[in-house]
Amino acid sequence: MSDSAKSLNSGPTARRPEIEADLAWIAAATLPWATLAGKTLLVSGANGFLPAYMVEAVLYLNEHENNSNPATVIALVRNRERALKRFSAYQGRTDLQFLVQDVCQPAAIRQDIHFIIHAASQASPNFFRTDPVGTLSANVLGTLHLLNLAREKQPEAFLFFSSGEVYGRLDSTQVPTQEDTYGYIDPTDVRSCYAESKRMGETMCVAWAHQYGVPSKIVRPFHTYGPGMRLDDGRVFSDFVADVVNHRNIVMKSDGSAMRAFCYLSDAVLGFFTVLLRGEIGQAYNVGNDRGELTIRDLAHLLVRLHPDKRLDVVQNEAAQSPDYLKSKIVRNCPDIFKIRQLGWEPIVSVDEGFKRTIQSFL
Repeated sequence: MSDSAKSLNSGPTARRPEIEADLAWIAAATLPWATLAGKTLLVSGANGFLPAYMVEAVLYLNEHENNSNPATVIALVRNRERALKRFSAYQGRTDLQFLVQDVCQPAAIRQDIHFIIHAASQASPNFFRTDPVGTLSANVLGTLHLLNLAREKQPEAFLFFSSGEVYGRLDSTQVPTQEDTYGYIDPTDVRSCYAESKRMGETMCVAWAHQYGVPSKIVRPFHTYGPGMRLDDGRVFSDFVADVVNHRNIVMKSDGSAMRAFCYLSDAVLGFFTVLLRGEIGQAYNVGNDRGELTIRDLAHLLVRLHPDKRLDVVQNEAAQSPDYLKSKIVRNCPDIFKIRQLGWEPIVSVDEGFKRTIQSFL
């Protein structure tokens, strides 16, 4: 075994079987993974739900595909202790480094950077009322500093994590929603701190691409769930999973009529890598499951049906909603994914199967 191979397997390697299966499936996809071999990737917000799986996918590829010439991941995080806990299965690995700082401050990095993934963002609705300044700062100031870093380092690709919320409120004829369709966002509503700053981040990516040649690409994730998601982040599907995991009746804090399209994590992560490695510069791509659409009420009943042994019920209690939670006014949210399908990506995990895996990963 080579020295590099030893270094990739020198620490704890225990991963949940659900995560192991997801990573193996991602690695088996027909993407140009060899492009990452020997390269350095900077991932901002690496502790976060979505980017953490991207980090794990690269480390898994190092173990199985690029072992003799592994990629290096620089995980930009704000909290070292939380990062060490999140990536505890990779202790002692030489292919994972931590850069502890606020993304809203310039990053001083001497080494070459070949890919930048900017995913640092406060996506939980709990923050939209309690910390709107912090919410928009990561999307604007953080994007500014990382785009300037990209201008200096000249990476092969810069991937910006936007959101399906950039579309705002749409009428029924505009859903499923294509990338060139936009609805109403009230800039004087404090909840708009997230959607408006994501819009600005996208415009910045296009501006830096146009003026400075930064190879920026944009993904717009829709509702994504899976192993590792925070069960206390205030999003309704997280609350529902937390209820099932903790043997509680599912509490409905609305009438449940809103419709959302739910995409399983491994599908979404493969979509992000597809855009990173195959997407066009200056373009935005929806990443979501257009076949995973159902009402919030139907989701609650689905989760109860998945675990009949727990004998749970769905309970209506709109008064239980946290006062810090700012409810979305969007009635239906579903992506048109024709554009990313043209790059060869297709979500395959059903809502039933995806939530089974998610709940099992917490048990």
